[in-house]
Amino acid sequence: MNIFEQRLAAQLAEREAANLYRRRLSLDTAQGPVIQVNGRQLVNFCSNDYLGLAAHPQLKESLRNAVTRYGVGSGASHLVCGHSAAHHELEEALAEFSGRPRALLFASGFAANTGTLSTLLQPGDTVLQDRLNHASLLDGALHSGARLQRFAHNDLQVLERKLDAVRGPAMVVVDGVFSMDGDVAPLAALAQLAQAKQAYLMVDDAHGFGVLGQRGIGSTEAAGLGAQDVPVLMATLGKALGTVGAFVAGSDTLIESLLQGARNYVYSTAMPPALAAAGLTALHLLQSEAWRRSHVLSLAARFRRGAEQLDLPLLDAAGPIQPLIVGSADRALALSRELQQRGLLVSAIRPPTVPPNTSRLRITFSAAHSEAQVDTLLQALADCWQRHA
Repeated sequence: MNIFEQRLAAQLAEREAANLYRRRLSLDTAQGPVIQVNGRQLVNFCSNDYLGLAAHPQLKESLRNAVTRYGVGSGASHLVCGHSAAHHELEEALAEFSGRPRALLFASGFAANTGTLSTLLQPGDTVLQDRLNHASLLDGALHSGARLQRFAHNDLQVLERKLDAVRGPAMVVVDGVFSMDGDVAPLAALAQLAQAKQAYLMVDDAHGFGVLGQRGIGSTEAAGLGAQDVPVLMATLGKALGTVGAFVAGSDTLIESLLQGARNYVYSTAMPPALAAAGLTALHLLQSEAWRRSHVLSLAARFRRGAEQLDLPLLDAAGPIQPLIVGSADRALALSRELQQRGLLVSAIRPPTVPPNTSRLRITFSAAHSEAQVDTLLQALADCWQRHA
Protein backbone atom coordinates (compact mmCIF):
# COMPACT_ATOMS: atom_id res chain seq x y z
CA MET A 1 0.00 0.00 0.00
CA ASN A 2 1.46 3.39 -1.03
CA ILE A 3 1.83 6.34 1.30
CA PHE A 4 -1.39 7.98 0.12
CA GLU A 5 -3.54 4.93 0.71
CA GLN A 6 -1.84 4.30 4.06
CA ARG A 7 -2.70 7.82 5.13
CA LEU A 8 -6.28 7.50 3.92
CA ALA A 9 -6.71 4.17 5.67
CA ALA A 10 -5.45 5.66 8.94
CA GLN A 11 -7.85 8.58 8.63
CA LEU A 12 -10.77 6.23 8.00
CA ALA A 13 -9.84 4.15 11.04
CA GLU A 14 -9.69 7.26 13.22
CA ARG A 15 -13.09 8.38 11.97
CA GLU A 16 -14.59 4.97 12.69
CA ALA A 17 -13.11 4.89 16.20
CA ALA A 18 -14.55 8.31 17.02
CA ASN A 19 -18.07 7.36 15.83
CA LEU A 20 -17.78 9.90 13.02
CA TYR A 21 -17.96 7.40 10.16
CA ARG A 22 -20.78 8.10 7.69
CA ARG A 23 -22.76 5.43 5.90
CA ARG A 24 -25.16 5.84 3.03
CA LEU A 25 -28.73 4.63 2.95
CA SER A 26 -30.07 3.11 -0.25
CA LEU A 27 -33.73 3.95 -0.73
CA ASP A 28 -35.98 1.47 -2.50
CA THR A 29 -38.71 4.04 -3.09
CA ALA A 30 -39.23 7.65 -4.10
CA GLN A 31 -38.39 10.45 -1.72
CA GLY A 32 -41.33 11.23 0.56
CA PRO A 33 -42.64 11.29 4.12
CA VAL A 34 -42.48 7.48 4.19
CA ILE A 35 -39.64 5.69 2.44
CA GLN A 36 -38.45 2.12 2.19
CA VAL A 37 -34.91 1.07 3.08
CA ASN A 38 -33.83 -2.55 2.78
CA GLY A 39 -37.46 -3.61 2.51
CA ARG A 40 -38.50 -1.73 5.66
CA GLN A 41 -40.76 1.32 5.77
CA LEU A 42 -39.54 4.35 7.71
CA VAL A 43 -41.14 7.72 8.41
CA ASN A 44 -38.59 10.14 6.97
CA PHE A 45 -37.61 13.10 9.17
CA CYS A 46 -34.26 13.96 7.59
CA SER A 47 -35.07 15.05 4.03
CA ASN A 48 -34.81 18.61 2.70
CA ASP A 49 -37.92 18.07 0.56
CA TYR A 50 -39.65 20.80 2.56
CA LEU A 51 -42.69 21.26 0.32
CA GLY A 52 -43.14 17.56 -0.48
CA LEU A 53 -42.63 18.09 -4.22
CA ALA A 54 -39.87 15.56 -5.00
CA ALA A 55 -42.36 12.89 -6.12
CA HIS A 56 -45.26 15.17 -7.05
CA PRO A 57 -47.29 13.75 -10.00
CA GLN A 58 -47.07 16.99 -11.97
CA LEU A 59 -43.27 17.02 -11.68
CA LYS A 60 -43.07 13.44 -12.89
CA GLU A 61 -45.38 14.16 -15.81
CA SER A 62 -43.39 17.27 -16.71
CA LEU A 63 -40.16 15.27 -16.63
CA ARG A 64 -41.58 12.51 -18.84
CA ASN A 65 -42.87 14.99 -21.42
CA ALA A 66 -39.58 16.88 -21.46
CA VAL A 67 -37.56 13.68 -21.90
CA THR A 68 -39.65 12.92 -24.96
CA ARG A 69 -38.85 16.35 -26.36
CA TYR A 70 -35.23 16.87 -25.24
CA GLY A 71 -33.89 13.40 -24.50
CA VAL A 72 -31.92 12.62 -21.34
CA GLY A 73 -28.50 14.26 -21.44
CA SER A 74 -27.79 17.89 -22.34
CA GLY A 75 -24.73 16.82 -24.33
CA ALA A 76 -22.41 19.70 -23.51
CA SER A 77 -21.79 22.75 -21.36
CA HIS A 78 -24.17 25.69 -21.63
CA LEU A 79 -21.71 27.70 -23.75
CA VAL A 80 -21.14 24.94 -26.31
CA CYS A 81 -24.49 23.40 -27.24
CA GLY A 82 -25.97 22.22 -23.93
CA HIS A 83 -28.24 25.21 -23.27
CA SER A 84 -31.87 24.47 -24.17
CA ALA A 85 -35.14 26.37 -24.27
CA ALA A 86 -36.07 24.64 -21.01
CA HIS A 87 -33.02 26.06 -19.25
CA HIS A 88 -33.71 29.52 -20.61
CA GLU A 89 -37.37 29.47 -19.58
CA LEU A 90 -36.50 28.38 -16.05
CA GLU A 91 -33.84 31.08 -15.70
CA GLU A 92 -36.28 33.77 -16.80
CA ALA A 93 -38.97 32.50 -14.42
CA LEU A 94 -36.52 32.40 -11.48
CA ALA A 95 -35.35 35.93 -12.22
CA GLU A 96 -38.90 37.25 -12.33
CA PHE A 97 -39.95 35.37 -9.18
CA SER A 98 -36.92 36.53 -7.20
CA GLY A 99 -37.28 40.13 -8.38
CA ARG A 100 -33.90 40.26 -10.13
CA PRO A 101 -33.03 41.21 -13.72
CA ARG A 102 -31.43 37.83 -14.51
CA ALA A 103 -30.72 34.38 -13.11
CA LEU A 104 -28.17 31.72 -14.04
CA LEU A 105 -28.53 27.97 -13.50
CA PHE A 106 -25.77 25.85 -11.98
CA ALA A 107 -25.61 22.08 -11.59
CA SER A 108 -25.56 22.31 -7.77
CA GLY A 109 -25.55 24.77 -4.92
CA PHE A 110 -21.92 23.92 -4.20
CA ALA A 111 -20.98 24.78 -7.78
CA ALA A 112 -23.01 27.99 -7.67
CA ASN A 113 -21.37 29.21 -4.47
CA THR A 114 -17.79 28.33 -5.31
CA GLY A 115 -18.16 29.58 -8.87
CA THR A 116 -19.72 32.87 -7.84
CA LEU A 117 -17.24 33.72 -5.10
CA SER A 118 -14.17 32.73 -7.11
CA THR A 119 -15.42 34.95 -9.95
CA LEU A 120 -16.37 37.97 -7.85
CA LEU A 121 -13.37 37.99 -5.51
CA GLN A 122 -9.68 38.43 -6.20
CA PRO A 123 -6.46 38.87 -4.19
CA GLY A 124 -6.60 42.12 -2.26
CA ASP A 125 -10.32 41.80 -1.52
CA THR A 126 -11.71 40.81 1.86
CA VAL A 127 -14.66 38.45 2.30
CA LEU A 128 -16.36 38.23 5.69
CA GLN A 129 -18.41 35.14 6.44
CA ASP A 130 -20.57 33.92 9.31
CA ARG A 131 -18.80 31.17 11.23
CA LEU A 132 -21.69 28.76 10.53
CA ASN A 133 -21.80 29.33 6.77
CA HIS A 134 -22.06 26.33 4.48
CA ALA A 135 -18.81 24.65 3.45
CA SER A 136 -19.29 25.68 -0.19
CA LEU A 137 -19.20 29.37 0.76
CA LEU A 138 -15.99 28.89 2.71
CA ASP A 139 -14.42 26.90 -0.13
CA GLY A 140 -15.39 29.54 -2.67
CA ALA A 141 -13.71 32.24 -0.62
CA LEU A 142 -10.57 30.17 -0.13
CA HIS A 143 -10.32 29.39 -3.84
CA SER A 144 -10.67 33.06 -4.77
CA GLY A 145 -7.40 34.21 -3.22
CA ALA A 146 -9.19 36.93 -1.25
CA ARG A 147 -8.60 37.38 2.46
CA LEU A 148 -11.21 35.35 4.36
CA GLN A 149 -12.38 36.55 7.77
CA ARG A 150 -15.05 34.78 9.80
CA PHE A 151 -17.25 36.44 12.40
CA ALA A 152 -19.15 34.94 15.33
CA HIS A 153 -22.54 33.55 14.36
CA ASN A 154 -25.04 36.36 13.68
CA ASP A 155 -22.87 38.81 15.64
CA LEU A 156 -23.25 42.15 13.88
CA GLN A 157 -21.04 44.02 16.37
CA VAL A 158 -18.09 41.78 15.56
CA LEU A 159 -18.84 42.09 11.85
CA GLU A 160 -18.95 45.88 12.07
CA ARG A 161 -15.57 46.02 13.81
CA LYS A 162 -14.06 43.79 11.16
CA LEU A 163 -15.55 45.88 8.35
CA ASP A 164 -14.15 49.03 9.91
CA ALA A 165 -10.67 47.52 9.74
CA VAL A 166 -10.92 46.44 6.09
CA ARG A 167 -8.90 48.31 3.51
CA GLY A 168 -10.08 47.71 -0.03
CA PRO A 169 -13.15 45.99 -1.51
CA ALA A 170 -15.23 44.01 1.02
CA MET A 171 -17.92 41.38 0.60
CA VAL A 172 -20.22 39.96 3.28
CA VAL A 173 -21.57 36.44 2.74
CA VAL A 174 -24.15 34.64 4.88
CA ASP A 175 -26.60 31.78 4.78
CA GLY A 176 -30.18 33.02 4.84
CA VAL A 177 -31.20 29.96 6.87
CA PHE A 178 -28.38 28.02 8.50
CA SER A 179 -28.58 24.38 7.45
CA MET A 180 -27.52 22.72 10.70
CA ASP A 181 -28.97 25.19 13.22
CA GLY A 182 -32.15 26.13 11.34
CA ASP A 183 -32.06 29.77 12.44
CA VAL A 184 -32.34 32.77 10.14
CA ALA A 185 -29.66 35.42 9.64
CA PRO A 186 -30.57 39.00 10.73
CA LEU A 187 -30.73 40.00 7.09
CA ALA A 188 -32.34 43.43 7.42
CA ALA A 189 -29.63 44.59 9.83
CA LEU A 190 -26.93 42.90 7.76
CA ALA A 191 -28.09 44.66 4.60
CA GLN A 192 -28.13 48.01 6.39
CA LEU A 193 -24.64 47.45 7.78
CA ALA A 194 -23.25 46.29 4.44
CA GLN A 195 -24.62 49.37 2.69
CA ALA A 196 -23.27 51.68 5.39
CA LYS A 197 -19.80 50.14 5.03
CA GLN A 198 -20.00 49.91 1.21
CA ALA A 199 -19.70 46.12 1.30
CA TYR A 200 -21.24 43.79 -1.28
CA LEU A 201 -23.78 41.35 0.23
CA MET A 202 -24.43 37.76 -0.89
CA VAL A 203 -27.08 35.51 0.65
CA ASP A 204 -27.18 31.73 0.20
CA ASP A 205 -30.88 30.98 0.65
CA ALA A 206 -30.78 27.25 -0.08
CA HIS A 207 -32.94 26.44 2.95
CA GLY A 208 -35.18 29.52 2.90
CA PHE A 209 -36.16 29.64 -0.78
CA GLY A 210 -39.63 28.21 -1.26
CA VAL A 211 -40.43 28.16 2.45
CA LEU A 212 -40.13 31.66 3.91
CA GLY A 213 -41.75 34.93 2.88
CA GLN A 214 -45.29 35.78 1.87
CA ARG A 215 -44.78 34.39 -1.63
CA GLY A 216 -42.09 31.84 -0.77
CA ILE A 217 -39.21 33.85 -2.24
CA GLY A 218 -37.28 33.08 0.93
CA SER A 219 -35.49 34.70 3.84
CA THR A 220 -34.77 37.90 1.92
CA GLU A 221 -38.48 38.41 1.24
CA ALA A 222 -39.32 37.62 4.87
CA ALA A 223 -36.84 40.35 5.87
CA GLY A 224 -38.40 42.83 3.44
CA LEU A 225 -35.30 43.01 1.25
CA GLY A 226 -35.02 43.38 -2.50
CA ALA A 227 -32.35 43.30 -5.18
CA GLN A 228 -30.78 46.60 -4.07
CA ASP A 229 -30.36 45.27 -0.53
CA VAL A 230 -29.05 41.81 -1.52
CA PRO A 231 -27.18 42.14 -4.83
CA VAL A 232 -26.23 38.44 -4.97
CA LEU A 233 -28.85 35.79 -4.24
CA MET A 234 -28.17 32.07 -4.48
CA ALA A 235 -30.79 29.38 -3.93
CA THR A 236 -31.12 25.71 -4.73
CA LEU A 237 -33.81 23.74 -6.54
CA GLY A 238 -33.07 20.43 -4.82
CA LYS A 239 -34.68 21.26 -1.49
CA ALA A 240 -38.07 22.99 -1.34
CA LEU A 241 -38.56 22.65 -5.11
CA GLY A 242 -37.83 18.92 -5.04
CA THR A 243 -35.69 18.79 -8.19
CA VAL A 244 -31.97 19.48 -8.64
CA GLY A 245 -29.53 22.29 -9.35
CA ALA A 246 -29.24 25.88 -8.18
CA PHE A 247 -29.33 29.43 -9.46
CA VAL A 248 -27.72 32.79 -8.83
CA ALA A 249 -29.87 35.88 -9.38
CA GLY A 250 -28.73 39.47 -9.66
CA SER A 251 -27.90 42.29 -12.04
CA ASP A 252 -27.22 41.85 -15.72
CA THR A 253 -23.54 42.66 -15.10
CA LEU A 254 -23.25 40.04 -12.38
CA ILE A 255 -24.96 37.27 -14.32
CA GLU A 256 -23.17 37.96 -17.58
CA SER A 257 -19.84 37.94 -15.73
CA LEU A 258 -20.66 34.56 -14.18
CA LEU A 259 -21.79 33.22 -17.55
CA GLN A 260 -18.53 34.32 -19.15
CA GLY A 261 -16.09 33.56 -16.35
CA ALA A 262 -17.35 31.20 -13.62
CA ARG A 263 -15.32 28.06 -14.22
CA ASN A 264 -17.95 25.87 -12.52
CA TYR A 265 -20.43 27.08 -15.12
CA VAL A 266 -18.26 27.39 -18.23
CA TYR A 267 -16.61 23.98 -17.92
CA SER A 268 -19.51 21.86 -16.59
CA THR A 269 -22.05 19.91 -18.59
CA ALA A 270 -25.46 21.54 -18.30
CA MET A 271 -28.10 19.81 -16.21
CA PRO A 272 -30.48 17.66 -18.31
CA PRO A 273 -33.08 19.94 -19.89
CA ALA A 274 -35.87 17.65 -18.71
CA LEU A 275 -34.88 18.43 -15.12
CA ALA A 276 -35.03 22.14 -15.92
CA ALA A 277 -38.57 21.63 -17.20
CA ALA A 278 -39.47 19.81 -13.98
CA GLY A 279 -37.93 22.67 -12.00
CA LEU A 280 -40.20 25.14 -13.80
CA THR A 281 -43.23 23.03 -12.90
CA ALA A 282 -42.09 22.98 -9.26
CA LEU A 283 -41.75 26.76 -9.30
CA HIS A 284 -45.34 27.05 -10.55
CA LEU A 285 -46.54 24.72 -7.79
CA LEU A 286 -44.69 26.80 -5.22
CA GLN A 287 -46.61 29.84 -6.38
CA SER A 288 -50.03 28.19 -6.73
CA GLU A 289 -50.07 25.95 -3.63
CA ALA A 290 -49.25 28.28 -0.76
CA TRP A 291 -50.80 25.78 1.68
CA ARG A 292 -47.59 23.76 1.47
CA ARG A 293 -45.56 26.53 3.12
CA SER A 294 -48.12 27.17 5.83
CA HIS A 295 -48.54 23.46 6.56
CA VAL A 296 -44.85 22.67 6.97
CA LEU A 297 -44.39 25.68 9.24
CA SER A 298 -47.39 24.65 11.33
CA LEU A 299 -45.91 21.15 11.72
CA ALA A 300 -42.63 22.65 12.93
CA ALA A 301 -44.52 24.78 15.44
CA ARG A 302 -46.46 21.71 16.64
CA PHE A 303 -43.21 19.84 17.15
CA ARG A 304 -41.66 22.73 19.07
CA ARG A 305 -44.65 22.92 21.42
CA GLY A 306 -44.41 19.21 22.13
CA ALA A 307 -40.63 19.31 22.55
CA GLU A 308 -40.94 22.17 25.03
CA GLN A 309 -43.34 20.09 27.11
CA LEU A 310 -40.80 17.27 27.08
CA ASP A 311 -37.97 19.67 27.99
CA LEU A 312 -35.98 18.72 24.89
CA PRO A 313 -33.04 21.06 24.07
CA LEU A 314 -34.02 22.52 20.72
CA LEU A 315 -32.24 25.43 19.09
CA ASP A 316 -34.09 28.66 18.36
CA ALA A 317 -35.44 27.82 14.90
CA ALA A 318 -38.97 28.37 13.62
CA GLY A 319 -38.74 26.65 10.23
CA PRO A 320 -38.68 23.06 8.94
CA ILE A 321 -35.17 22.42 10.34
CA GLN A 322 -35.40 21.55 14.05
CA PRO A 323 -32.03 20.54 15.53
CA LEU A 324 -32.15 18.61 18.80
CA ILE A 325 -28.79 19.09 20.51
CA VAL A 326 -27.38 15.86 21.94
CA GLY A 327 -23.72 16.61 22.64
CA SER A 328 -21.59 13.55 22.00
CA ALA A 329 -21.39 11.73 18.70
CA ASP A 330 -21.91 8.41 20.52
CA ARG A 331 -25.21 9.53 22.02
CA ALA A 332 -26.45 11.07 18.77
CA LEU A 333 -25.80 7.80 16.95
CA ALA A 334 -27.49 5.75 19.68
CA LEU A 335 -30.60 7.92 19.58
CA SER A 336 -30.73 7.83 15.78
CA ARG A 337 -30.45 4.04 15.79
CA GLU A 338 -33.17 3.58 18.38
CA LEU A 339 -35.50 5.88 16.49
CA GLN A 340 -34.84 3.88 13.33
CA GLN A 341 -35.71 0.68 15.19
CA ARG A 342 -39.04 2.37 15.96
CA GLY A 343 -39.58 3.13 12.27
CA LEU A 344 -38.40 6.76 12.30
CA LEU A 345 -35.49 7.99 10.18
CA VAL A 346 -33.63 10.91 11.81
CA SER A 347 -30.02 11.72 10.96
CA ALA A 348 -27.29 12.04 13.57
CA ILE A 349 -25.19 15.06 12.59
CA ARG A 350 -21.65 14.92 13.98
CA PRO A 351 -18.32 16.71 13.56
CA PRO A 352 -16.87 17.99 11.31
CA THR A 353 -20.28 19.09 9.99
CA VAL A 354 -20.98 20.68 13.38
CA PRO A 355 -18.54 21.79 16.12
CA PRO A 356 -17.25 19.25 18.66
CA ASN A 357 -19.67 18.40 21.48
CA THR A 358 -22.66 19.76 19.54
CA SER A 359 -23.70 16.55 17.76
CA ARG A 360 -27.41 16.60 17.14
CA LEU A 361 -30.45 15.00 15.64
CA ARG A 362 -31.33 17.17 12.65
CA ILE A 363 -35.09 16.77 12.42
CA THR A 364 -36.74 18.15 9.29
CA PHE A 365 -40.38 18.41 8.28
CA SER A 366 -42.14 18.30 4.94
CA ALA A 367 -45.52 19.54 3.76
CA ALA A 368 -46.23 15.87 3.03
CA HIS A 369 -46.00 14.93 6.73
CA SER A 370 -49.12 14.64 8.87
CA GLU A 371 -49.73 15.88 12.38
CA ALA A 372 -50.04 12.25 13.50
CA GLN A 373 -46.53 11.51 12.23
CA VAL A 374 -45.16 14.49 14.17
CA ASP A 375 -46.91 13.23 17.32
CA THR A 376 -45.43 9.76 16.78
CA LEU A 377 -41.95 11.27 16.64
CA LEU A 378 -42.55 13.22 19.85
CA GLN A 379 -43.74 10.09 21.64
CA ALA A 380 -40.67 8.16 20.51
CA LEU A 381 -38.37 10.93 21.72
CA ALA A 382 -40.17 11.00 25.05
CA ASP A 383 -39.60 7.24 25.41
CA CYS A 384 -35.89 7.14 24.52
CA TRP A 385 -34.37 10.55 25.37
CA GLN A 386 -33.56 9.99 29.02
CA ARG A 387 -32.32 6.47 28.44
CA HIS A 388 -29.45 7.87 26.38
CA ALA A 389 -28.63 10.78 28.73
